Amino acid sequence: MQFLLAFIVGVPLVGAVAALLPAPPGLKGTSPDQAVLRHGVTVTGAILVAAIVLAAGFDHDHPSKMQATTDISWIPALDVRIHLGIDGISLPLLVLTALLTFLCALYSYFKLPAGPSPKAFVALLLVLESGTLATFAVLDLLLFFLAFEMVLIPMYFLIARWGGAQRQAAAWKFILYTLLGSVVMLLGLLLIGLKSGTFDMVALATDNGRGLTSSVQVIAVLAIGIGLAVKTPMWPLHSWLPDAHTAAPTVGSVLLAGVLLKMGTYGFVRILLPIAPDGMHTFAPYLAAFAVVGIIYGSLACLALVRPGSKGDLKRLIAYSSVGHMGFVLLGIASMTPTGVNGALFANIAHGLITGLLFFLVGAVKDRYGTADLDTLSGATGAALYGRAPRLGGLLAFAAVASLGLPGLAGFWGEMLALFGSFDPADGLSRPAFLTFMSIAAFGTLLTAAYMLMVVRRVCMGERREEPQLADVQTYEFAAWTPLVALTVLAGLWPAALLGLTDPAVQKLLAGGKS
Repeated sequence: MQFLLAFIVGVPLVGAVAALLPAPPGLKGTSPDQAVLRHGVTVTGAILVAAIVLAAGFDHDHPSKMQATTDISWIPALDVRIHLGIDGISLPLLVLTALLTFLCALYSYFKLPAGPSPKAFVALLLVLESGTLATFAVLDLLLFFLAFEMVLIPMYFLIARWGGAQRQAAAWKFILYTLLGSVVMLLGLLLIGLKSGTFDMVALATDNGRGLTSSVQVIAVLAIGIGLAVKTPMWPLHSWLPDAHTAAPTVGSVLLAGVLLKMGTYGFVRILLPIAPDGMHTFAPYLAAFAVVGIIYGSLACLALVRPGSKGDLKRLIAYSSVGHMGFVLLGIASMTPTGVNGALFANIAHGLITGLLFFLVGAVKDRYGTADLDTLSGATGAALYGRAPRLGGLLAFAAVASLGLPGLAGFWGEMLALFGSFDPADGLSRPAFLTFMSIAAFGTLLTAAYMLMVVRRVCMGERREEPQLADVQTYEFAAWTPLVALTVLAGLWPAALLGLTDPAVQKLLAGGKS
């Protein structure tokens, strides 16, 4: 288990280096480009298999215990250690990252986005995977920061070199926002490490803030929270996200929404809640307020984009929907209760599955129509995907109703638990304020249903016109999308599979390292 986790984190980097080397003559296939794309599928597939084996070997009777740990001294003068480990909080995110990266590599093997060398594309994809996996596996604050930053450069180049219109501006906006937030976050991490005498996240969580004064905790939460909020993204630090999603290639959007946004919320749960509880208690009402504003703002932005005549872009609409969905995650965290935090973690996974599927589907629609503009897609009587490409239309409708939180699908449980957490927040937090936040967020679910159903109406429904039949779901698309559909249904019907992992770990985290 110890070796397996190190393998999962390190092998993508080795694979990235190997992708840049010439392919051996016997492995080239019909072309070097095909060989390197096959290499990407092979490496990400091996990582996915290793992650599944790790999950199968995980001690499910003790999910609150750190498992598969590696602890090696790296910089003794600063007490920085190569400390890896997983528990019930990080394991689902680790598997989600491995799954989505493999599906993106598989999809790209058949549908490579237009751009420079496939070698660079595969190498960047693998570096991105390694950084994301490391973020969820490391247990040292400085290593967390390095892994957190490691994903920025590959995502920048994926947008800037393989993206669509306005890709350079979107890529620069992405990198500037996230780097500026990260600088502030680093100061907060250093403050915690220097004041407490250690950067070890397990030791700090066990101490539960007792070695830090309240003022230090408040400053640390403010500094680290800004960096995490940019990556989440939290309103009003979200404005880089719609541009990045609109310009990014399909697989870039899938990974950005499916795993990169989760790094911010994971930091709130793994670092701020257990290490600086007093500081989180101070800022929790403000975090909840920003969260519910984001829920309403994201929904209203989507309603404006889906309105006929607005020239709204479907990819941009899904990006704004992420601002609203991640608002529920932040609201659950802000409640500082096991119910709310479990809801936030569940919503994280559900959003990764559903929004990843949505971006895959929107990319397929854009490939077929040549545009993601809603007015162009709907035309006079609707794009009528049900009639022209019934399986594609059915999948898009399924993803839309999953995103709006239909009971029985994954999107329902996380948002419901986040609302329940707000109904009865942690001791010391203003219950009337959180009841108000809960009511506003509940209204946001109605707005979400409204714009998602309008998307289905405009894109999927309508009279069938005298136009050629569109290519329906291809075999490689079916292979890439089926796991996301199946897991969305499974998580919706059997939420205990995920909550059974997260709840003991969350209980221990909020109790200061005591089970």
